[in-house]
Amino acid sequence: MSDYWSCGRFEFSLKRPLLMGIVNVTPDSFSDGGQHLSAKAAIAHARALIVEGAQIIDLGAESTRPGALPVSVQEELARLLPVIAALRDSGAALSVDTCKAEVMQAALDAGADIINDVTGMRDPQAQRVVAGHPSCGVCVMHMQGEPRNMQLNPHYLNVVTEVSAALVAQAQLLEKLGVQRARISLDPGLGFGKTVEQNYQLLKGLATLVHSGYPVVLGASRKSMLGAITGKPVDQRLSGSIAAALAGVARGAAVLRVHDVDATHDALKVWQSVQAAEDFK
Repeated sequence: MSDYWSCGRFEFSLKRPLLMGIVNVTPDSFSDGGQHLSAKAAIAHARALIVEGAQIIDLGAESTRPGALPVSVQEELARLLPVIAALRDSGAALSVDTCKAEVMQAALDAGADIINDVTGMRDPQAQRVVAGHPSCGVCVMHMQGEPRNMQLNPHYLNVVTEVSAALVAQAQLLEKLGVQRARISLDPGLGFGKTVEQNYQLLKGLATLVHSGYPVVLGASRKSMLGAITGKPVDQRLSGSIAAALAGVARGAAVLRVHDVDATHDALKVWQSVQAAEDFK
């Protein structure tokens, strides 16, 4: 795996896992829809996550929960741009979670450092936007179908090998278009066109994707795959989220995309201390 991830103004060492804090500037996201819809609330929440240890803030202005409907480019930008402007000098890298090429371009022009595309950079226009930027980081996520239909009947013969192969193919396409390898990360897309069992198969087999050499971003935080096992509603899935995050780190995940930065940061400190401890002789 690469030793660093190049993201706009930042070059992140991957010797330790990075924390990407989630800020949903939306009325309808599955976990916290509406809580940070106003620019003021989103900015305050992002700043709190940075204090808690987030090196990256992932800003999303269009819900991608199962069944979600798209919003217009104008609405997405109206939600995003004031937040990007306010956080530009926050000390954290700014990631924008969008699948629209026009939003990507405007966000990068406003100072975003990373484009996080849940559709895996399938749109040629989106490919051209990131290829035309000299330094932005790119997160290529796997999704079977689209948000409105992705959970209707997800099907794979081997979810681990198929997802890994699809993501690597997209990454290689971006490289051919001029995006440097060090700028690209991959996300298996837990919950995006996968059954509960397939999500856990992907998590268990994460090393297959890690062995591709690209940094792997893992987003399991508060997702329904955790509720399916624990029986807990979305606002009571902290323990499950941390367990999934540590399972991912143990298998090589480089970036954890999480809602609960403070608790995950503490869990990582303990995990890293165990890893660094000398064997007793």
